[in-house]
Amino acid sequence: MLPISELLISMPGGTEWILIILAVLILFGGRKIPEFMRGLGRGIREFNDAKTNVKKEIEEGMNENEAK
Repeated sequence: MLPISELLISMPGGTEWILIILAVLILFGGRKIPEFMRGLGRGIREFNDAKTNVKKEIEEGMNENEAK
């Protein structure tokens, strides 16, 4: 595992973030970014829903085993 100091050194700073944002704008254009973000939000929402459903099924299974 990396020490915190090495992790902080490897993270991009202010100038790097500006360059990354400019590169994304050039590659995708201003109109595609909102669509990309909506898709990303839907994906995260679906992942959280699936995670909740799996957790609920596991808890129900454990409760059924305890009831027997």
